[in-house]
Amino acid sequence: MASKDEKEHMGRVAALGCIVCYNNGYEGTPAACHHLLDKKAMGKRSSHFEVLPLCGIHHQYGDGSANYQGEIAIHYSKKRFEEKYGTERELLQQVLGML
Repeated sequence: MASKDEKEHMGRVAALGCIVCYNNGYEGTPAACHHLLDKKAMGKRSSHFEVLPLCGIHHQYGDGSANYQGEIAIHYSKKRFEEKYGTERELLQQVLGML
């Protein structure tokens, strides 16, 4: 369960809007928090302080098809997502700089 500080942090992150949409020139797209995976913890999600704000398309639904105008979700293909938008860690640094 997230602590009070973690919940507040995730609220501030989500309030930024989707970081990918922002980088594509669309500020304020509603977003939910995507937890980065902790490679040291064998694929378990990281702390609540290591989250990215992503809209539904960039988080779960985008598959690169015409239906999604070529947009890719991180859960659809992390490799393709990172090739197109940057790595999770690069995006995390950007998000932290914006807070």
